[in-house]
Amino acid sequence: MKLNKIKKVHFIGVGGIGVSAIARMMSLEGKEVSGSDQVPSRVTTELGKLGVIISIGHQATNIPTGTELVIYSIAVPPANPEFAKAKELNIPMITYPEALGLVSLDKFTIAVAGTHGKTTTTAMIAQIFMAEKLDPTVIVGSFLKGYESNFIAGQSKFFIAEACEYKRSFLNLHPQVLVITNIEADHLDYYRDLADIQEAFRSLAERVPADGFIICDSEDDKVKPVIQNIKAKIISSTEISTEELNLRFPGDHFLVDAKMALAVAEIVGVDDQRARSALSLFEGTWRRFDYKGETAWGTKVYDDYAHHPDEIKATYQAIREKYPTEKLTAVFQPHLYSRTKEMLEEFIISLKNFDQVVVVPIYAAREKDDGTISGDDIVSGLRENKIEAVYIGDFDQVKSWLLNNTDQGDIILVMGAGDISEVATNLV
Repeated sequence: MKLNKIKKVHFIGVGGIGVSAIARMMSLEGKEVSGSDQVPSRVTTELGKLGVIISIGHQATNIPTGTELVIYSIAVPPANPEFAKAKELNIPMITYPEALGLVSLDKFTIAVAGTHGKTTTTAMIAQIFMAEKLDPTVIVGSFLKGYESNFIAGQSKFFIAEACEYKRSFLNLHPQVLVITNIEADHLDYYRDLADIQEAFRSLAERVPADGFIICDSEDDKVKPVIQNIKAKIISSTEISTEELNLRFPGDHFLVDAKMALAVAEIVGVDDQRARSALSLFEGTWRRFDYKGETAWGTKVYDDYAHHPDEIKATYQAIREKYPTEKLTAVFQPHLYSRTKEMLEEFIISLKNFDQVVVVPIYAAREKDDGTISGDDIVSGLRENKIEAVYIGDFDQVKSWLLNNTDQGDIILVMGAGDISEVATNLV
């Protein structure tokens, strides 16, 4: 399939950060673009500003007459009425990862994969390439500060893409350069275990040609099985120096991401000092250690996408580095029943460093509640560890609780991959 031949396309699940990037790309190419999602969001609002026809709620009539292609999120079930209607009408259908693969096919693709750090690393690479006027096409899993977009339309051969491992989506890509930030157990609603995840990453690494490159921490025990006897050249990020690297963000995990980006820059011939200079100007991305402002009562508010125990630990380390003595309050929204159940103890351990913790209901996303796990289970575990924790079922009540339990000079960190960002926005 040639995407450049398509004039009219409809997206199911257009509010997804990845799907929306392809929708944005096609809209900027002059195609007629429509899309639907369950709820309105900042993503759908921004697409609407571009002229994309947005429908909230899924129904068969959302597919415009004359639609030539339907692109859908892999989270969309066959029972979705738009999915079923497109099938009935024999409209060609592809998943978002398949669409990404088609874009990747004719480009020099730099794919950024890993359990954590994908978005920031992708954005850092983009920052360097944009500073060097290399004119890349970029698809990233968040809005880039300074661009207010998750998509940059470039005209050069370079394609920089965040590569998601869920359901082996990233195996649609054709990378010349592969970055593996790290590998941990996650998405266990799909993968059997860590070994199954490593097998998927191994399959991706095998897609990199012999004259290509894989950038990773080659000493990481969880990464080693993925790169063993691989044909591409391995570049270990541990060999990249952090000297003269002055980031605007605290936290060791940002330094790790920056080293990966510097390694990519070296591969394509960017001067090292110029690359470091570009990273010193990096402003970050939406919902990655994102400072939102102050509440009316003088408490600083940060918003972060952290939804895995390791990410929570890394974000805690960063914010504690910046605020070594201030009182820290976490507002956490668990993401997926399966993840919360599988990693309950790890979540409790990762949150118990905070001075106080607010937990809200689990964000279901693609899952159904079977009644065996809730956010209150995290609270119970924290209280057993003598941590002040509370379970609150309504976002408005969260704001009221914070008003009564935080003071001027305190720090509030809002975390989660669902719609918890609304709390951070409403607080300021």
